[in-house]
Amino acid sequence: MQFKRIEELKAGMRLARPIYNKNGVLLYERDSKLTQQGISSIKNFGLIGLFILEPAEPAPPMTAEDIEFERFQTINVFAIMDELDRIVTSGKTGKLQIIVSNIIKSYGHLDKKINFIQNLRSQEDYQYKHALNVAILCAMISNQLNLKIEERLDVVTAALLYDLRTTGLIEKICSSSPNVKRFCYQAEAIECGVEDGRMDTSVKLMEGGKILAVAQFFDRMTAMNLEKPPESEVATIRFLLGHSEFFSQEVVNALMKSINILCPGVCVELNIGEKALVLAENEHDIFSPMVLVFSDNSVLDLGNKSVYGDVTITDIMKTMDNRYVMDTEALKKYGFGV
Repeated sequence: MQFKRIEELKAGMRLARPIYNKNGVLLYERDSKLTQQGISSIKNFGLIGLFILEPAEPAPPMTAEDIEFERFQTINVFAIMDELDRIVTSGKTGKLQIIVSNIIKSYGHLDKKINFIQNLRSQEDYQYKHALNVAILCAMISNQLNLKIEERLDVVTAALLYDLRTTGLIEKICSSSPNVKRFCYQAEAIECGVEDGRMDTSVKLMEGGKILAVAQFFDRMTAMNLEKPPESEVATIRFLLGHSEFFSQEVVNALMKSINILCPGVCVELNIGEKALVLAENEHDIFSPMVLVFSDNSVLDLGNKSVYGDVTITDIMKTMDNRYVMDTEALKKYGFGV
């Protein structure tokens, strides 16, 4: 797989990921070949580039939920872009409540984990993709913590409006929901605390502020852009857990219950220089699953500290487009269903 900028695209190249228009209509399926006409239309989408498959490379596996997640992201990034631009220019909202409700309806009532897929961001669309992803994370975490619906609405709204917190616009458009501004202020205080190395203890943190801070940092650290490589989910969760003076451990645990991190089928690197396949999760310690070592087909239960206490997962193996390297066929071979 390669990343090709828009100006480098050529007819005959095969897409690694699907492309949707702003209404969520599928324009190009993954594994489809680009045409000259298609390239010309793609240039109008504002994309900086596409992930292209090698000539003999199969399309990476995507579940129906993965495909729907990408479609949802595309639709709502455009909607958020239009809405935030409207708020800045007119000081009024249009579809803000509809966007918030759609996010909570789609991802605020899940009873299972999802693959939290990060799309490539440019400087032009970073703000909008970041706002959407943070809002989705806030909806899922709020669901895990059983927050009241009013609190869920406020924290998801705060996620979408966070970058407007210094403009005075939040107070204007959310005058009936003062917690939106409070959550933004508290999340910013945590961010400043991380930068300064100490937390301002005079700031009284509410649950919504804690959720927003965790979601902000998780998305920012794992975001995929051209300026810097993303941190892995494993490294990011370890960072959040390792800084309990800033981040609520209850909220981080709720995040871990919302997204797949070390799920069966994921390929990982071990500190003993080996690569392995996750066979089964450890619900008591996500960093200590049962794994299959590729070199000798040995099975290690990393949760058994008396035997494998010195063996740890250093990181997840990723594809170029920041997806987990998965080996579901090996899972089936060794009798672990997926």
